[in-house]
Amino acid sequence: MIQIDIFSDTICPWCLIGKRRLEKALAERPGLEVAIHWRTFQLNPQMPEEGMDRQAYLSMKFGGTENAGLVYDRIREAGAEDGVDFAFEAIKRTPNTIASHRLIRWAAGQDKETELVETLFQAYFFRGEDIGDLDVLVAAAESVGLDPMEARAFLESDAMKAELQDEDRQARGLGIDGVPCFIFNGRHALAGAQPPKILAQMLDLAQQEAAEAPAE
Repeated sequence: MIQIDIFSDTICPWCLIGKRRLEKALAERPGLEVAIHWRTFQLNPQMPEEGMDRQAYLSMKFGGTENAGLVYDRIREAGAEDGVDFAFEAIKRTPNTIASHRLIRWAAGQDKETELVETLFQAYFFRGEDIGDLDVLVAAAESVGLDPMEARAFLESDAMKAELQDEDRQARGLGIDGVPCFIFNGRHALAGAQPPKILAQMLDLAQQEAAEAPAE
């Protein structure tokens, strides 16, 4: 079994591109047993809980909407190569993402985390939905087969909030300063949305090490 821990943020476009490229790499290695776990990283850990207006965010982050446009044009081109049709113009608010990370971790206990990650990516990048909004998160949970009332009750509590904020800080302490960051079998880190070929090579290495590991 190969374990892949992916440090990611739900508003990171490169993380969606990286997910697509990992999927291509896995398709090239049919038969591999892989366990994928999504780990918390916030691009904007100081973001107000209610999020902020998208245009104000872009001006603050990139020094103006013109600079932001150049950055996102490059991302849009990269995404198109992997079949990702970003609708950045539909995004009206940039959310605080801790609630979405909490929901993903809650979904992990029901074997739905990767499905939920995909659903949140689609909601934000394809439809411009505010994935910091409680109702949007509950609808995402329900769409992957999770109980919406339980999801709402969980999100209305503070469960896992401090734990995941600490996970974010620990990631930075380990030197992770951008996402996606893929960690294979807890040993080999690969930063960035690497091409499928590179990811496939890492899968081969992880598989070889797993096969050579002494049985416990």
